[in-house]
Amino acid sequence: MNFDYNDYPHPSTRRVIFGKNGMVATSSPYATSAGAKILLDGGNAIDAALAISMTLPVVEPTGNGLGSDMFAIIYFEGKLYAMNASGRSPKSISINALKNKGHSKMPNCGVNVINTPGLIGGAMKLYSDFATMPIEKIFEPGISYAEEGFAVTPQIAKLWKESVEKYKKLDRDEFKEFFKTFTIDKRAPRAGEVFKCPEMAETLREIRDTKGDSFYRGSIAEKISKEVERLGGFLSAEDLKNFEPKYVDPISTNYRGIDVWEIPPNGHGISVLMALNILSKMEIKDRSDVSTIHKIIEAIKISLTDAKTFVADKDFMKIKIEELLSDEYAGKRRKDIEDFAILPKSYAIKSSDTVYFATADKFGNMVSMIQSNYSDFGSGIVVPKTGIALNNRLENFYFEEGLANSLEGGKLPYHTIIPGFLTKDGKALGAFGIMGAFMQPQAHVQVLMNMIDFDLNPQAALDAPRIMWINDKKIDVECDFDSDIIDGLKKLGHDVNVVSDFKDMGRGQIILKKDDVYIGGTEKRTDSNIFAF
Repeated sequence: MNFDYNDYPHPSTRRVIFGKNGMVATSSPYATSAGAKILLDGGNAIDAALAISMTLPVVEPTGNGLGSDMFAIIYFEGKLYAMNASGRSPKSISINALKNKGHSKMPNCGVNVINTPGLIGGAMKLYSDFATMPIEKIFEPGISYAEEGFAVTPQIAKLWKESVEKYKKLDRDEFKEFFKTFTIDKRAPRAGEVFKCPEMAETLREIRDTKGDSFYRGSIAEKISKEVERLGGFLSAEDLKNFEPKYVDPISTNYRGIDVWEIPPNGHGISVLMALNILSKMEIKDRSDVSTIHKIIEAIKISLTDAKTFVADKDFMKIKIEELLSDEYAGKRRKDIEDFAILPKSYAIKSSDTVYFATADKFGNMVSMIQSNYSDFGSGIVVPKTGIALNNRLENFYFEEGLANSLEGGKLPYHTIIPGFLTKDGKALGAFGIMGAFMQPQAHVQVLMNMIDFDLNPQAALDAPRIMWINDKKIDVECDFDSDIIDGLKKLGHDVNVVSDFKDMGRGQIILKKDDVYIGGTEKRTDSNIFAF
């Protein structure tokens, strides 16, 4: 039997999942199992989230790594907390410094596109503030999968192969460690094939034993900075030493009676709230009405265009967050939506790889958490004998002086990863998130409206076909949209591309709470599953 593990010619239906004592929803069955084990052993939602966080770089390295950044929204004992664990650009980097190295635009991979990794610092801060389990328990699943191996899941095998092919075509010496660490005989592992990374297991042990200190001030930091220096990059030991994760005040809007929460800039979760504010006073019919889909597209288009213009490191923004979330802004931009597709100032949508997950426990605590290299294995730079793949988050800076998000040293980049959370009347309603770079806010808006406006349960809300605005009037539309919708959008002036490959359409997880019961939905577009008990 010669199976294609990514071929599913017949439609199937996933059912919504219920649980009373706890729930875990991730993009990987291994990560879900890691979180489940923690909950069953008596840990809380934060313990479970951290176990998942330390497992995903092992089992889903195509979307995140130990050199990633991270954001989280935590509902703990009746209060919301938001963590920004994104790292700053290296102090010594600048547009001129990149020009002197021969760059005429922001590079998308390689040693010159790495920001200070924030994941480990953020995770260890959450551990010290909220965790209840011994740290050995938190790290146990990830170390086990790295040392003993795991059977690679179908979509991850596909993404892994794409990354290997990309780096082979680039054929640069700086990617040699990637091939040593993350390939089998210079090829990607196949679906169902066991992959081990004992070097990552050792790194995880050192992070565990030093509670992350080694990553920023010890031997791991030395290995990272020496490799970057050897390759001629900018990230230094001083950059690592100076990293600090930060709690921030989450931002929100009330959409039809439900408070929708996002992380404030330097992330673009604000664009979700901007779009919802625009849509909140428009006539919204059902999903089968082409005018409804058109309005959603145009609101997303406007909010993303404005976010790309204004969102940056908060200290560099030229407009206040409150102004972008004001009724005045929403009303002004609402008037710009016409009966036909408009042509805003455009920018290119880029595909990216990220991991999102949600957890909930018997105490009512919930976690919405996301971590990412930015694209696939990030920069492609792997620190020798550590299993650490370093991110390529600097790609989101502008290679032009004088803009809010212009590249400068020591600056937080525009960030695409956005965990979401819902409350009603001050009480937790649920955690949600959808991975996928500039698709993330677009999917947030669509999935939220599926639940709030169209009464789709969490699983159906994730299953529903999605649209991605690309640029100008161009949109990608999933093939399972009704043909009348597709034809109708064309008549309204949209440049429609129908897609059957779901890779770029986002991969989401949802855990809602109703009374004392959790309600979970998981993504059909990846190797997801849910644990509940």
